Amino acid sequence: MSLQSGEWREAIDTVDERIIDGYQSGFPVVERPFDVVGAALDIRAEAAVERVQGLVDAGILRRFGPVLNPPVIGASTLAAVQAPADRFDDIAAVVNEYRQVNHNYARDHAWNMWFVVTAATPERRDEILSEIGDRTGCAVLDLPMLTDYYIDLEFPVVNADRFARESLDATDVEATSISEGSTATLSALERRLLLAIQDGLPLTETPYADVAATIGASTDDVLLGIERLLEAGCIKRVGCVVDHVVTGFDANCMVVWDVPDEQLDEIGAAVGRLPYVTLCYHRPRRPAMDWSFNLFTMVHGREKAAVDEKIDELATDHLPYDHDRLPSTATLKQTGAQYEALVDDGVI
Repeated sequence: MSLQSGEWREAIDTVDERIIDGYQSGFPVVERPFDVVGAALDIRAEAAVERVQGLVDAGILRRFGPVLNPPVIGASTLAAVQAPADRFDDIAAVVNEYRQVNHNYARDHAWNMWFVVTAATPERRDEILSEIGDRTGCAVLDLPMLTDYYIDLEFPVVNADRFARESLDATDVEATSISEGSTATLSALERRLLLAIQDGLPLTETPYADVAATIGASTDDVLLGIERLLEAGCIKRVGCVVDHVVTGFDANCMVVWDVPDEQLDEIGAAVGRLPYVTLCYHRPRRPAMDWSFNLFTMVHGREKAAVDEKIDELATDHLPYDHDRLPSTATLKQTGAQYEALVDDGVI
């Protein structure tokens, strides 16, 4: 049974806590990974599997397995529309029916509906955006990522932090320019593997062997394939995917900034190192649509006042530029990116 925010701490013990905060990344890529996890937790492998399954069933974990990197695997973009209040639900239904839309959020802004589209090719992505515009009658703001300064929603939640990573001093940053067409570097096996694990790993004592049986490969090939996908950046991490709303981090705000272009990389990397900044990336300006912002940041927190305080700190100490705050007001859709089109479109 899924828990509501505020109930989850009473439902877990110290072993669960170590799983939630200790295995958001670094889950072993070996034939029997839960043997390793169980030994570290001083429990049996079977019990470790049961613990993770229980956390998924309770809704504390959204899922368990790889976190994929959409802009590297396929063609992804962040898009927005200005949905009239009397048509908001109907427009959301149109957007959400596309399986290529994996995230959709309502935000308190003139551009009040923000969604992510991920497809196998830029052409299919752009076709979906065009269809959404035609079907809803709304102009679509198309903002593909150009540079990833920092994107990582891995942070400890078994604590009383008011905002993400309150107790940390800095995070590691390595700016990555995003190019389209990365899927051409994936082998047929790697593409089949991505499709098999996109929704998570099987919760068994031998998840990689189970995946291997599903795709008709050897366990060694699957292990090597996942290591290769991690190294290539197609997989960002393997482990627990925490539901931040259930764990209390529901005061989240996207902030967009108008940063001088010649200073963008230096400032983006510096801001990305700030521990309370959970996302930091460069997206294009769209002057024709009256969109002048080029740097996007996210701050996740449990307390709105604490999040506002950190954004004020950003604006005063690090980003003294024109900006807009777009707090999320509702989750309209949230799933893992779906990559069936890697097969459906004849890519493999």
